Formats: sequence, structure tokens, C-alpha cells
Amino acid sequence: MNPTNPSQKIVTLTKKERRVITPEIGFAEINGTRFYFEQAGSGIPLILIHGLGLNLHMWDDQFTAFAAHYRVIRYDLRGFGLSLPATPAAFSHAEDLKGLLDHFNIERAHVLGLSLGGRIALDFSLMYPDFLDRLVLVDSALGGYRFSEEWLGLMSSILQHGKNGDIVAAKHLWLSHPLFAPIRSQAQSRQRFDHIATSDPGWHWLNQGFEQSLSPPAAKRLQDVNAPTLVVVGEQDLPDFHVIAKLLNEALPHVQKIDLMGVGHMANMEAPEQFNEIVLKFLERK
Repeated sequence: MNPTNPSQKIVTLTKKERRVITPEIGFAEINGTRFYFEQAGSGIPLILIHGLGLNLHMWDDQFTAFAAHYRVIRYDLRGFGLSLPATPAAFSHAEDLKGLLDHFNIERAHVLGLSLGGRIALDFSLMYPDFLDRLVLVDSALGGYRFSEEWLGLMSSILQHGKNGDIVAAKHLWLSHPLFAPIRSQAQSRQRFDHIATSDPGWHWLNQGFEQSLSPPAAKRLQDVNAPTLVVVGEQDLPDFHVIAKLLNEALPHVQKIDLMGVGHMANMEAPEQFNEIVLKFLERK
């Protein structure tokens, strides 16, 4: 994070928390793929998982702020950012997350995921409950949830362009998706978001069908999630994500739900100070 960039400043930190935090940057060999990661801070590990078509930089407003309290690790998911497999093969994002924890010898962590990252975090919570402390799901997707016909229709065109190898068209359609209308209406956040989205290598659009789904899916097993969970959904997010948030709030055993007013799908980038305060309060709660 560049402390001189006004779009990235964090005004909620104390003087002590504003100290310069130098991250460790590198690659981790996990499940046959080199994963790019950044980590900083100390204490209980907190893993940040980004959304579809994005990378770890979507957490720029959180990385330093959270590292003042926790050992924060953010990474590019397989097929995104700088974590590009040499050849496509069957994989599981949740298994990759477990491999990341093993790489750093982490026995227990908080996990925070947005959208696709939320789906991965939920799957992980069911596969490896003993490795999870607290769970934060932001504008989360949900394995086994049947999206609306409107959503499926929009995604069908994007996926078809990717299948045909037209990554430029797929990325353009994804960037123009109504999902991102709220953040792209914000002058302060739009430039950073567009840069992150347009820099996506498009591996996931080209290599569809390799991810192995959890069976039975998380939507049928929410009652088995034992970790204390915070569900955050942007007021202006699309209806499907409000339905998912409602399902999570009704089915998860230990859940708190917060509607973040005035923001859409990218809640952490659209209202970073408010988002950070909400998450830190939840993680620090006794």
C-alpha cells in the first residue's frame, strides 16, 4: 500500500497502528501450482480471499489495517493474478487454502472471503472445521445455490466467450456486469477496481470445468458450520446475493448479519473504513 495515495488512506487507525508495516512477498508451492502471496503483521492468522476475476489487491484497504491486529495473509487464487498453473488439472480452491495453511504451519485461522472467496471459505469451513476460528462472508456466493435466470443469462455469454478463447470480450463483459455498477460509479474506487479487473489473465475463463465442487454442496450443509460467522451484504448488491445472505443468516448456527448501507457487491472497496471497523469488531468480540 502506498501511504501517500489518498484513495488508500485509513483514518480509523491509531498512531501506533499507522506504523509502517513491511509485508513479506513471495510464492508458495501448493498442490502443483505456485501461489503468489503477501503477509504482514503478527498474532492470530487472518486469511483474505478475493472474488472472481480479481486478485489480492482488492484488499489494499484492509491489508495494513488488519495487519495492525493480526497476521494477515492474502493470496491470488489458482488461475488469478500471479497464481497461474503451468497446465490445467482438477483442483479444489478449498484444498488450495488448506495447502496454504500447511505451507505456513498454521493450525487455526480466521478466514474472510468476498463473493467467490466467500464460497471457498464456506467450503473450507465444512471440510476443515478444526482449522477455522472465525468466518467472515462478504457478498458471498454459495455452493449449490441456484442463481436466478437473469444472472445465469448474463454469465452464459461471458463463459461462452471464454470457452471460445476470446478473453478480451469475456473480461469486458465481466467488467460491465451490473454486479459492479455501484463501485464503478465511485470516482475514488473505480480506477483501482478497473485496474484490478482488467489485469486479470483470464485463465479461469479459458479453463472452465476443472474445479471440483464440494459434495454435497454447502447449501445443503449450512447447519454444520460451527464457526462464529459474520455475514456482510451491500445494500445495493444484486438480489441473488441478498437471497444468499438471508439463507446464511437463517441456517448458520452462530451468525451475525450486517447490511452495509449505500454500497454494492464490493463492500470492502466501496466503504473501507466502515467495513474495517465492522470486521475488526467481530473478530475481537469475546
